[in-house]
Amino acid sequence: MAEISMSLTTIFIVFFSWSLSISTSLQNSVPDDDSNGSFFTVSSFRYPKSHVSPYDTRYIRVDLPPWFSSLNVAIESELDISAKSVSKISKSLLPVICFREGSPPLPDVSTNALKNLDVGRLFNGSFEGGQDIEIAEQCYPMQKNISLRLTNEQISPGAWYVGLFNGIGATRTQGKMIVRSSSFSYSANITVKGCRTSTMWGPSCNQTIYPLSCSRLDNKTGSVLSCSDSSPSSCLTGVETRTYALDVDGIAEQLVITASDVKSDSNESYLMCYARFGAIASETLHDYAGDIHKVALVINKPKAGRWYIGTNSSSKVCFSMNVKVKGCPMGKAGPNCVQQLYMLQAVMRRESVTPFESYYLPVDDATPSGSSISFPLEPIFSNVSSLPLDTSTWTYFLMNIPQGGAGGHIHFRLTSHSTSQYEVYLRFGGLPTVDDHDYYYVNRTSASSSMFFSLNNSTQEKVDFYILYAREGTWSLGLRRLSDSTGAATAYKDPPTLVSLSLERCPRKCSSHGNCRYAFDASGLTSYSFCSCDRNHGGFDCGIEVVSHLGHIIQSIALIASNAAALLPAYWALRQREYPEWFLFTSSGISSALYHACDVGTWCALTYNVLQFMDFWLSFMAVIGTFVYLSTADEAVKRTIHIVVAILTALLALTQATRASNIIIVLAIGSLGLLFGFLVEFVTKYRSYCGSAAFSLNMLDRPRAVREWFSNLIKTVKKRFRWDFVAAGLVAFTMAAISFKVETSSTYWIWHSIWHLTIYTSSFFFLCSKIAIVSNENQTHHRADNYELTRQDSLPRN
Repeated sequence: MAEISMSLTTIFIVFFSWSLSISTSLQNSVPDDDSNGSFFTVSSFRYPKSHVSPYDTRYIRVDLPPWFSSLNVAIESELDISAKSVSKISKSLLPVICFREGSPPLPDVSTNALKNLDVGRLFNGSFEGGQDIEIAEQCYPMQKNISLRLTNEQISPGAWYVGLFNGIGATRTQGKMIVRSSSFSYSANITVKGCRTSTMWGPSCNQTIYPLSCSRLDNKTGSVLSCSDSSPSSCLTGVETRTYALDVDGIAEQLVITASDVKSDSNESYLMCYARFGAIASETLHDYAGDIHKVALVINKPKAGRWYIGTNSSSKVCFSMNVKVKGCPMGKAGPNCVQQLYMLQAVMRRESVTPFESYYLPVDDATPSGSSISFPLEPIFSNVSSLPLDTSTWTYFLMNIPQGGAGGHIHFRLTSHSTSQYEVYLRFGGLPTVDDHDYYYVNRTSASSSMFFSLNNSTQEKVDFYILYAREGTWSLGLRRLSDSTGAATAYKDPPTLVSLSLERCPRKCSSHGNCRYAFDASGLTSYSFCSCDRNHGGFDCGIEVVSHLGHIIQSIALIASNAAALLPAYWALRQREYPEWFLFTSSGISSALYHACDVGTWCALTYNVLQFMDFWLSFMAVIGTFVYLSTADEAVKRTIHIVVAILTALLALTQATRASNIIIVLAIGSLGLLFGFLVEFVTKYRSYCGSAAFSLNMLDRPRAVREWFSNLIKTVKKRFRWDFVAAGLVAFTMAAISFKVETSSTYWIWHSIWHLTIYTSSFFFLCSKIAIVSNENQTHHRADNYELTRQDSLPRN
């Protein structure tokens, strides 16, 4: 019963503390919402302290709902980069933070993008005003504290990405033999606030959004969504602004905004209308604008989603707002609804090991059977022009990128006998036109200049390009076919025009110079792909040759041939009949040569991990073995030290073998082994002397005995080594330490080759510095044997 009572008491105390903590946290969170009753916290995330390794990347995704009011991002790190130090730091080592709407940022996607990237200015606080919206999608040097605030007047709902890069450039994805750069840590606090009432919006949720009453009419020729102001007549003065909201569902052809029953105090008055997609429209921030006092504002092919319409006037004006959304029947598009529109269905790749990889095919009778990832264009292409004076025809395709797939790339390919007949236009959220599109391709000299548009060996017979890190949602692709003088009869005699559209994880399959990998952002909502390139290539798709073929040969020879320096200590050990040291240095040089031959991509005798372990383990053993050899301890003590060292160095080689601190640990172990060997020898040798009567004199004679003991110790040490060889060994070892300290990822091959030469040469000098000393017991025994033999020889033979 006592145990049960104690358990119930403990549970009650825990429950009371838990309830009290929740009550306290709720009380602390109430003022944030109650201080302004018009908004509330939609989501709040605290990302704990995380590390970004050298040449690594971290992404943070933030989802903004349609009713959000503001986005607040606060990032802290231990970095403190000043404006003066930015210019002194190479871009390949500069920690950078980037922002982008819709998909992950990618500052070093190409050489031109990296050249045009300006990271010289520091982030100076929150973004305020429309002039800073484009600045928000740029990169800045990482700082100690970064605070970002964006409102619904500046950005649209959807996904927003923050990218943290520890170095940018072609070498970011290049495979490196060793990394000497430093990492940095960060923590982030992200808060999204929204408006409580659907009719109130704005940064402070104090701006009224007037609803529109809508009715829909569908027939064979299309659909019309007619909307009007709920109040019969609205009046504006010169200082008032009236904002409306309208949701466009699906693909539409036109959005027409008009004003009826306009009554004005002056004939020269105007009624300006501002339309904007996804965010509140104003005089300074809008996508379309026009005076609807007499002429309607027409928006062709509007994007699907929420549109905001704002109005103002120079004088008092009363009017009724009318909006119409015109659409085409299913499968049709264009001004007269005569062009073909096809919905593409995603087919997942079975052999893919990365998520969201798929190809797209039309969902209709024209879809080819079998496992082909492309489809012919002639049977489904539009043959009728939308406009009388336009001789070109359009065919539209819709594809959807699922949620979480924003880290993939759209790959488009068109193969024809003459690609000069086709123009390709892409747009997110709405149908593309010649004047309104996100990306386009006309020919090899006329294409999008966006850093996220990448051509892939397009020729006269082939159109091939990528849309990098395409945002999730509905994409529209428009194929414009120009007039052909040969006629349709001869066109069908040529091979069919094939179109392939797919969502891939790594463009060009990393150019056959790397492996495709994928990871998730900090929230775990989006997977993004990246290439891990080989030693000679870099760039986003491993298409940049960082090391030339001749440079690769030179680096391979230097790193492999420099291990021949191990022959110096091995040869000396063999002449001295020190077979353990001979075998250790020989195997260390061979394993290091084999490891570097595999590391540079020349030849791998065994697996990479096995070769790396053997190289580091035997190298550690060779360094410590040199120290142990210099000691004069007996063989039993040396065997014990070697066993302990073998276990410790094996653990070092298995756990993060390439870390720089291993060198210090190995030197410390070797020094301790040398010191331990000397201590064992001197304790054994002078034990009898320390316990003798000579050493047990009175207190006046004992200091003199200690001085004599130290004097004898110093004389013994001087006699044990050839100090000219010790000095040469220290010089070579110093050069090895300097080469290890100054080597970087780009200069690793030359400095590490020097490391091989100097570290093995220093071992050779240290081994040569030891003087073989014969113990007194052996000398006495040897002299006694000689005397006995001499005495026997002096006896008469008879």
